[in-house]
Amino acid sequence: MCSTCGCSEGNVQIEGHSHDHHEHHHDGHHHHDHENHSRPVIIHHHHYHHSGDVNHYYYGGRETGSDNQHAAHDEHHHDHDHAHDHSHPHDHDHAHDHSHSHDHDHTPAFAPVVDDGNMHYGMGEAGTHAPGLSQKRMVQIEMGVLDKNNQIASHNREHLKEQGILALNLVSSPGSGKTTLLTRTLNYLKDKVSCAVIEGDQQTTNDAERIRATGVPAIQVNTGKGCHLDAQMVHDAMHHLKLSDNSLLFIENVGNLVCPASFDLGEQHKVAILSVTEGEDKPLKYPHMFAAADLMLINKIDLLPYVDVNIEACVNAARRVNPDIDVIVLSASTGEGMDEWVTWLQNRLGDVAQQRNAAAE
Repeated sequence: MCSTCGCSEGNVQIEGHSHDHHEHHHDGHHHHDHENHSRPVIIHHHHYHHSGDVNHYYYGGRETGSDNQHAAHDEHHHDHDHAHDHSHPHDHDHAHDHSHSHDHDHTPAFAPVVDDGNMHYGMGEAGTHAPGLSQKRMVQIEMGVLDKNNQIASHNREHLKEQGILALNLVSSPGSGKTTLLTRTLNYLKDKVSCAVIEGDQQTTNDAERIRATGVPAIQVNTGKGCHLDAQMVHDAMHHLKLSDNSLLFIENVGNLVCPASFDLGEQHKVAILSVTEGEDKPLKYPHMFAAADLMLINKIDLLPYVDVNIEACVNAARRVNPDIDVIVLSASTGEGMDEWVTWLQNRLGDVAQQRNAAAE
């Protein structure tokens, strides 16, 4: 869990402007309420079974990265557990600076489970490992970071619900074709529904520029050393985009199949995009992401004649970690399967509109 390195928080700076965060009151944790849709696998050919001027956000203090990346540690570096007995002798001076992340519960580091020459560091209470931190301390840090994030995500969700906005969190590894898929999708939909995009990357404004070339407003959020978007980043970007009521918001997350799985942004659905070039076992290698997703898009099927991948095995792998996941097979380059993807989006837009109308009655 990347919260141990503090990458989920940091100073926020908008290029060319100072930015003061306005405060909101949040109501704590939230719950997802998704409609129970059928779980189709949309496959087109049987042989698949065989083979404008917009502000930019910079997180971390400056565009090129920041020494402030670990600002998130300011909170927990000083939050030591001093319940342990100090009667035992110490050779060190307790007046020394505690700004480092030394773990003061004196719990031994988690030892990996070893079997048949394999080492498993995810078997402990925290589900991960970090040098110098006990499992107990890692759990405390993770709970603190995610609790703050979830409060802001709940606030984001309230805003979206009030405005009747469908927000989708697009997650994938780098190079899956997210931005190509997104630009093609926007060209399908931009004349039918108001759309906007939040683009997440560590650096550059390349993807936001590609989105804006379609005529759809986009804002680039650069995370510096951060490996994912968080709810605060999305909150700030939403307000600068000035989203229209009854619209569609795409959030293209940083390319990463690990950390974005844990961070709720306030979206209604996570959509995991997997290209055929990545192999059929990715859902089993990165189960948390596919367990959190409502839909898996298998992209780049135009490359199936050139890669050794079994689509059916890929779908089965995803269903092992998430039996309820929907699957659509498509090619963003050729347009094959895009109609099913657009239909899926239109159905979810209908759900949001229905919920907003029900709330207004």
